[in-house]
Amino acid sequence: MIREFTATACIIKNNQVLLHFHKKMNKWLPPGGHVEKDETPTECAIREAKEETGLDISIISDEHLEINEWNATSFARPFLCLLENIPAYRDQPIHQHVDFIYIAKPIGETLCQEAITATQLGWFTLQEVLALTTDEMFSETQQIIKTIFNLVHKKSLFQHDKE
Repeated sequence: MIREFTATACIIKNNQVLLHFHKKMNKWLPPGGHVEKDETPTECAIREAKEETGLDISIISDEHLEINEWNATSFARPFLCLLENIPAYRDQPIHQHVDFIYIAKPIGETLCQEAITATQLGWFTLQEVLALTTDEMFSETQQIIKTIFNLVHKKSLFQHDKE
């Protein structure tokens, strides 16, 4: 089985998550994509968020230990890692994604206007996410977003949003 590394950014602000409509999968998903050569998963999540939404983001770090030495440096630990089965599409065979899923917050307010006007990008409350059917969103994506919202409230990761 072919396996490809990917990274996803669940961008949270004001009790909403930013989602885009993925045409190939025909589902609402957080921004993400393939890790490029010489790129860390964290760098990929940041780059994909910018490409797909126009937003600069900051990854929420929840490290147990950070290392910054000449021979080893920490990078943000993902919130979750998933092995996702991807169906065949055009000339691509069935394969799997090893997906590094991060929690992030936006820096600034500039969303990609082209995507917004094409209704391919939007902010969703948890209630709106949970109201989507399995035809509109994968059930594991709903589960992940629900867990992130619960974690955000418990840990108060976004206190500045309430100001």
